[in-house]
Formats: sequence, structure tokens, C-alpha cells
Amino acid sequence: MIGQHRLILEPREVPLGGVRGMNVLRALPHRNLPTIGAWCFLDRFGPADTRMRVEPHPHIGLQTVTWPLVGEIRHRDSLGSDADLRRGQLNLMTAGNGISHSEYSIGEEPIPLDALQFWVVLPESARHGAAGFERHTALPGVTLPAVDGADAAATVVLGEFAGATSPATVHTPIVGAEIVVPAGTAVHLPLRADWEHGIMLVEGAATVAEHPLTLNDTLYLGDSRESVEVSSAEGALLFLLGGEPFEDEIVMWWNFAGRTHDEIAAARADWEAASARFGEVEGHDVRIPAPPLPDVRLMPRGRRI
Repeated sequence: MIGQHRLILEPREVPLGGVRGMNVLRALPHRNLPTIGAWCFLDRFGPADTRMRVEPHPHIGLQTVTWPLVGEIRHRDSLGSDADLRRGQLNLMTAGNGISHSEYSIGEEPIPLDALQFWVVLPESARHGAAGFERHTALPGVTLPAVDGADAAATVVLGEFAGATSPATVHTPIVGAEIVVPAGTAVHLPLRADWEHGIMLVEGAATVAEHPLTLNDTLYLGDSRESVEVSSAEGALLFLLGGEPFEDEIVMWWNFAGRTHDEIAAARADWEAASARFGEVEGHDVRIPAPPLPDVRLMPRGRRI
């Protein structure tokens, strides 16, 4: 067991680089914490008026989870998927041994855009498998009875929470849920004591486990909790993520999640060589080149807590 914690993961501004030309707020991976369950990456892009143009780029060994808050995003990938995504809908792409995709905002002019994007690292049983794409427009909702004030509500985006299960495909025991807490409400969120959890404040103001959160902070809770109290005087939108602690050490570099330096280097070489491994995304004549590998061997990011 990991034990209970209250560690704030303050996001840092990160340029996406290449020809993407966007800055995002990144909370995960953290220097002390590479994963929460199998969640290995958490970005927020927005809120901003922007023209999003993320050209084709590759992935291995992970799932991308796109959860829009404002605006519409068009997803295209090397499987031939072409899907628009808006608030309340989920895009889930499984990279397996290799996939490439692009993400564009809808239209040619800047639009209001805000979204969360996560990666989920795949276990050994799935990371060399076939790629896949799912779009879910109907996700289960749960009412959370309030201790004080009005009841809160949750949308189960991935995995299971409070007796409800998302239809999206998962490969490890996991939870991803959006939580809406009305103004003047206190509520207990049910948790699994054998899983670790984190909670991100997306909008409003909230206190979690007696700890006031700042916008875009993620509070890491560790495991060994059967519930956590969340309260909000003005109302809040939060995202709960967690799951069974991921035991494998992973090597993350650029858009790849692997286990060794050589595995990452081979994926980079395949992308630069336009290998059939990553396919092609139709409708594009530009793709993002891979950055150079560092001069040292890539090593797993260890957990320090």
C-alpha cells in the first residue's frame, strides 16, 4: 500500500513544440509522481480563443483520453477515424504498438477552446496489441448525496465510480470521473481503499480533504481511503482520476510510453522513416517530426512517494 497523502501537483506551462505552436498546463507526470493508477499524463489546453492545429504525430503504449470543456475538436487518425468531439463526449484512442493522429479545432478562425487531455499507460498485456479508436456520446451519470447543501453529480468518463461503469475500453482497474459540486455543498466521494486517487480543480473553488485547492491544481491523495470530503462555497467542477497503482516502470519520451530506451529509439526511427507501423492520417501534407533523442539513455521515472 502507498498510504494516504496530500501532495499538491502544481501544473507547469509547457510548449508542445514542433509545428503545433501551443502552450498547455501539465500536472502529470510530476517529478515525484510519474503515475496515478495508470494515468501517466494530464494536460489542460485553454481556456483561450485559439486555432488549434495539431498535425499528425505518433503514439505507442498508451491510450489518449480527450475530454473537452468548451469548443469542438476534430480527431483524425491512421485507422481512418474522423470524429468531431464536443462537451460531454469522450474520444478514446488506443495506441497499442503504434498509431498516428491529428487534432484540429473546428473552422478556420480562432474559437473558444478548453479541454483536458490524459494519457493512460497500457499494461504488458495490451501495449503491443492493435490500435483502436472509440467515441462515446452517452456516459453514465451518478448522483452523490450531499452531507450539506444540494446533491453533487458525477459523469463516469473512464472505468468505474460509485457503482457506475463507463462503456469505454480499459485495460487496468481505473477511474476517471467529472464531478460537479453545487455552491454551498459538502459531499463525500466514495473511493476504493486499494486504489490511489487524485482530484483536479477545473473550475470554481473547492476544499478537498480539508485542503483548499487553487484552480488547475491536482491534489494527490494516495490510497487507503474509502471516501474523501469535498466542499465548495461557490460551486466547483473537478476531475477525479485514480486506479490500481501501476507497478511497471515506464519510460516516457515525446509521445511514447515504453519500458526501455531501445524501444523508444526504435519507435522514433520508425516514425522518421514513415514506417507502416504508424500509418498515415488522410487529409494532411504536414506531420510533426520527432525531436532528437537526448545524448544519454532514457531511464524510467521512479516514484518518490
